[in-house]
Amino acid sequence: MATLSDIGVSATINILTAFAFFLAFAILRIQPVNDRVYFPKWYLKGLRSSPLRGGAFVSKFVNLDFRSYARFLNWMPAALQMPEPELIDHAGLDSAVYLRIYLIGIKIFVPIACLAFAIMVPVNWTNETLERTNLTFSNVDKLSISNIPTGSRRFWTHLVMAYAFTFWTCYVLKREYEIVAAMRLHFLASEHRRPDQFTVLVRNVPPDPDESISELVEHFFLVNHPDHYLTHQAVYNANKLSELETKKKKLQNWLDFYQLKYTRHPSKKPLLKTGFLGLWGDKVDAVDFYTSKIDNLTKEMSLERDRIMSKGNSVMPAAFVSFKTRWAAAVCAQTQQCRNPTLWLTEWAPEPRDIYWNNLAIPYVSLAVRRLVIGVAYFFLTFFFMIPIAFVQSLANIEGIEKAVPFLKPIIEVKVIKSFIQGFLPGITLKIFLIFLPDILMLMSKFEGFISQSALERRSATRYYIFQFINVFLGSIITGTAFQQLDNFIHQSANDIPKTIGVSIPMKATFFITYIMVDGWAGVAGEILRLKPLIIYHLKCFFLVKTEKDKEEAMDPGTLGFNTGEPQIQLYFLLGLVYAVVTPFLLPFIIVFFALAFVVYRHQIINVYNQGYESAAAFWPDVHGRIITALIVSQLLLMGLLSTKEAAQSTPLLVTLPVLTIWFHHFCKGRYEPAFVRYPLQEAMMKDTLERAREPNLNLKSFLQNAYIHPVFKGVDETETEPASQESEQQPVLIPTKRRSRSNTPLPSKHSGSASP
Repeated sequence: MATLSDIGVSATINILTAFAFFLAFAILRIQPVNDRVYFPKWYLKGLRSSPLRGGAFVSKFVNLDFRSYARFLNWMPAALQMPEPELIDHAGLDSAVYLRIYLIGIKIFVPIACLAFAIMVPVNWTNETLERTNLTFSNVDKLSISNIPTGSRRFWTHLVMAYAFTFWTCYVLKREYEIVAAMRLHFLASEHRRPDQFTVLVRNVPPDPDESISELVEHFFLVNHPDHYLTHQAVYNANKLSELETKKKKLQNWLDFYQLKYTRHPSKKPLLKTGFLGLWGDKVDAVDFYTSKIDNLTKEMSLERDRIMSKGNSVMPAAFVSFKTRWAAAVCAQTQQCRNPTLWLTEWAPEPRDIYWNNLAIPYVSLAVRRLVIGVAYFFLTFFFMIPIAFVQSLANIEGIEKAVPFLKPIIEVKVIKSFIQGFLPGITLKIFLIFLPDILMLMSKFEGFISQSALERRSATRYYIFQFINVFLGSIITGTAFQQLDNFIHQSANDIPKTIGVSIPMKATFFITYIMVDGWAGVAGEILRLKPLIIYHLKCFFLVKTEKDKEEAMDPGTLGFNTGEPQIQLYFLLGLVYAVVTPFLLPFIIVFFALAFVVYRHQIINVYNQGYESAAAFWPDVHGRIITALIVSQLLLMGLLSTKEAAQSTPLLVTLPVLTIWFHHFCKGRYEPAFVRYPLQEAMMKDTLERAREPNLNLKSFLQNAYIHPVFKGVDETETEPASQESEQQPVLIPTKRRSRSNTPLPSKHSGSASP
């Protein structure tokens, strides 16, 4: 069992690691040659110029102002200076609200930690229960609930603190939900005009023998929304064309590389072998080879584009439909369009940057089957992953290593090495083991068919959170403490599960403390260093970059990574809420993480990240729900733990806490969640009215006409790619119908001469 000295070794290692990362970042960020790596957001906004353009040769690459090295931590106060409204204008509401998750952690756990150390730690420490037993224990255990004797009246302190912590957490959550909902509504009311404000996505368009999908969509909306329909864009299955374009970009990179190589050494033509990976085959001129391949690929892309536009089977039964006002789009997106609720399904269109185009080609009817398949696959992934994690965790301790490699026992027993293994190795082992998980979960979400990047990230985040809860939290507690008890745990009564987990929780506090330091402290410090983007940028500059535009394309500002970052934050909420009553000694480590992460990610959002989309904080209900889940789990586990301590009088009173917490969640869901899933018609009408007053001559149709064209068709003649109607905005008329049956046409078409039934 790890002791305070082991935790001290782990803390020292991680503090030194974090300090080394910060020091390296402080030096690298002020070097002119790295300016585009650490300040890419300002370059993308056109507000920063390259320091390499002027000055002495050496000063273009190395900062010779030695006074700047002494101020290596000045980025921290600078990151906190930008006010939140300015931050929203600079980086978007998603980024600003994401930072509030860290603020919630600070707001929740700082008062809880103060109360716990003032009241609970003395109550736990002033017992001698562990000293009277033959169990191996540490000073950390003496600070925990494990040091309270069975049946003691002191458990009333933990009960009262559980209520206090729950009420405080709920108060903070309600306050933040209210603030974020108001921020979202204000942002939607004040933001600039965007195509998605006027557009809905209609799916599952029924087939018609007489009309194409495009004609049918236009006819349907001209009939059912005659005063508001403006234009539409059909959805094409252009996945193959998109793959060809991606392949062409890769070939273009190789061509640029060899052209740059030839420019630097004009006396020697670059050659390559045409075989597998360039290891064998005939030697050919590299520039001519890639030029020829790109020309052939361009012809193939042209043929594929013509095939898509000419064949009707490339048009999917879906379309982006745009309206003249936000009010009309809100009505259409939030209402049922026909008597069959499975046809003409409408939803808000994602903003064009947010669309994941490949999934628009998936037939709507297959989505349910896909999600069932992924649900089963995710179940097996989650629960079978526990086996290798348990195996690795069993090796990442003194007994496991000595058993696996007994000849290393004399070395392992050295105090410094032993402290390193117990205080550092388990956390870093688990971190490495989970490194590929986010990519796997994102692939699963893509297979399910979500049509926007934001929806993909939210689904992946949900799955990542569940996975971490089962494998990192429960898996580390159960299998890490006694793997031989796993079979008993699986086969025992459901009523006994909280008891089993509750007993194990205090024993794993030291492991989670080391995990927080490895994954939290050192991990956050590593995020600001940006070592991988730094290396890739300089490799691209050396091999590919020829112009300033190439340098801009070589930058990799990255994004927040909601699908990986938010579940990690939620794990710390879970650990903090669970251990607040059980082992309060863990709380300061979590507070340090939240404070450090808030400063680091604020700096990254201001200077680095370029968010690929804006969802106006649509993820907040998920954040709120997961913190509520963590709160309920902490209450149930405390209930199980106290039931094993013979605290019969206090345990029944804990039953009320989960009930009150669930009621609170339903209250917040009904009061604040509608602001995140619906758009109030009142807000839409207000914004439309203001816009008409400010821009009475606005040509909205030209603004929306090409907004939702597939990216592979950008730059192609509009007449080839835009099948939408060309009626003037002032005189909307019904399209001539080719349909022989008028079963779906309640109004006549004056062009076709049809009469109403």
